[in-house]
Amino acid sequence: MAAPNSKLDLIRNIGIMAHIDAGKTTLTERILFYTGYTHRMGEVDDGSTVMDWMEQERERGITITSAAITCPFNKYCINIIDTPGHVDFTAEVERCLRVLDGAVAVFCAVGGVEPQSETVWHQADRYAIPRIVFINKNDRIGADYANVLKMIRERLNALPLPLQIPIGSESTFRGVVDLVTMKALLWNQELSLDYEETDIPDDMLEMAETMRDHLIEVLSEFDDEMMALYLDGEPIPVPLLKQVIRSQTLNLKIFPILCGSALKNKGIQPVLDAIIDYLPSPLDIPPIEAEQPGQETPLRLFPDPKGPFSALVFKIINDQERRKLFYIRVYSGILEPPYKVFNPRVGQEERIGRLFQMFSNKRERIDTVGPGQIAALIGLKDSITGDTLCSKDKPHYLETMEFPEPVIFVSIEPKTLADQQKLNQSLKALADEDPTFRVHIDEETGQTIISGMGELHLEILVYRLTHEFNVQAKVGKPHVSHRESITAIATHEEIVDRVIAGQPHHAHVVLRVEPGHRGSGFTFSSIVPSDILPVRFVSAVETGIRDSLGAGIQYGYQVVDIRVILVGGSFRTELSTDMDFELAAAQAFRSACEKAQPVLLSPIMNVEVSVPADFLGDVIGNLQMRGGSIEGIHPRKHMQYVTASVPLADMFGYATELRSITQGRATFTMRLSHFDVDQKKMKELAL
Repeated sequence: MAAPNSKLDLIRNIGIMAHIDAGKTTLTERILFYTGYTHRMGEVDDGSTVMDWMEQERERGITITSAAITCPFNKYCINIIDTPGHVDFTAEVERCLRVLDGAVAVFCAVGGVEPQSETVWHQADRYAIPRIVFINKNDRIGADYANVLKMIRERLNALPLPLQIPIGSESTFRGVVDLVTMKALLWNQELSLDYEETDIPDDMLEMAETMRDHLIEVLSEFDDEMMALYLDGEPIPVPLLKQVIRSQTLNLKIFPILCGSALKNKGIQPVLDAIIDYLPSPLDIPPIEAEQPGQETPLRLFPDPKGPFSALVFKIINDQERRKLFYIRVYSGILEPPYKVFNPRVGQEERIGRLFQMFSNKRERIDTVGPGQIAALIGLKDSITGDTLCSKDKPHYLETMEFPEPVIFVSIEPKTLADQQKLNQSLKALADEDPTFRVHIDEETGQTIISGMGELHLEILVYRLTHEFNVQAKVGKPHVSHRESITAIATHEEIVDRVIAGQPHHAHVVLRVEPGHRGSGFTFSSIVPSDILPVRFVSAVETGIRDSLGAGIQYGYQVVDIRVILVGGSFRTELSTDMDFELAAAQAFRSACEKAQPVLLSPIMNVEVSVPADFLGDVIGNLQMRGGSIEGIHPRKHMQYVTASVPLADMFGYATELRSITQGRATFTMRLSHFDVDQKKMKELAL
């Protein structure tokens, strides 16, 4: 391993993640202020934040695109990415978590663990990202710190370890007890910027001692030295306490809990200290393993400036001059003039024009970028999100990113013929930015179809087309993106005998199709011995089937949740080609599926509505009218939380209707749960 590098040790790459309206952007703005990056705190409500710089973000008061910024804190360098909280933009969270070392998870003290915070938490689990937790809005009516801890344990199956407990609650919230130092931190003014460190109030001393004993008891299980001191009744030194908290946070065994009120500037400085004390530097991250072409042994990449250059393109945006700006995370080596990198996916060397350090939508020119750093560049021609950039003499592939499939689509066409080329160019630019935004031409109607993750997602994209790219276009009504599958087992034999340019061709395949469980996608296997059918023809069969999945069975939608087994076949040495077997496989696959009782699948959404008790009956009745299945009603303080499963097709326009029936007092979140058989739609299409 590379020798420890002092500069690397001082870097923190973190994300701020949570459910919508939990206070992520407000917390980030406070961090920027306290680190000295800004001299005035931006507010979400008045559209003055640094991180939410897009026009639609400021109008709607939500984060749409993740923004990266670098700020100093004492001798440290903190790279922060503020991620969206709305489910329609979950891909933004996914690609940012892929390149971050640590994260601050923000939970509302009233709402607790809400659906999208649960989603992003599990995304962070997948990438093994250490986290600290900030329980925000302790000054709000209905704040319940203990309940949030309980929800973290039960909903996230995680071990929350409180390092602070709030002093007061709701309107009386004024500070926290620091269980590490056993001091009270008080913010005496409504919007005070500094805090006073003092003795713990007498009425909280017993609770604080009990909570600290619990803290030490939990940590002692992970450290022999602390266990010995604990059993002997000796005091635990603060440096040892912090050391064990840090080590077990990095091991994902515990999740330190802090609390405060970001809007009222309470609890921000301790969060900054915790970022430095408990979240990893690039040196704390295990070496990255990369795949090497033609080799079975993976390449292990350490954050070593002298190592082979390796970086991942994790985000692309179009700047104000319509140039592509590529965000990268460097894992090894240094990128310096003459700025040449190799893209192994396309097998070409590319030249970089300029390098930048990003400050939200502003940037500063830099000359070099090294391991552990996040930067942006312009000049690449063929790279896309998820590509690896490396040195030509050491080609390799970093693990790429997977994004969910779009579930909703609309048709779009230019208002005039002159706008057609501009529309095509603009759609391509947006698709390059957003991996969950898809564009295709309907072969039957010739219409341009755009697909996305939800109504809001498409609404934002259409707004950008008309306002940022100045494209005059007409947009159709939203439609659901269905899937097709089968419900029975069927076998079909297909023989292709044809003559092309006087040359006879032959291919013979026998396929069996079986239904897979929901969410399993597509799997292929072969039980035909290689002496009966060579491997190259088996591969051609799989290619032919994969190419057929998008054409559908009866309705023209993507085929999913299906197993295909090649059970027989034959070839003739002089007459069979790969293309013949691809054709035979495609025909056999379609015919077998038609025999296997095909069905249409529609997306089913998990919907959670937060509603005052007075309107509970109206909300439940409306969801049931939309074909929803009520799964639970959970009272939390002054609100009722209704969870339901509802077909996406029946959720169009729900936001407006919910505001109407609850006088604007209810909110809801929606995320994709699964695809299920849609008998209603099948009957409509059969008419």
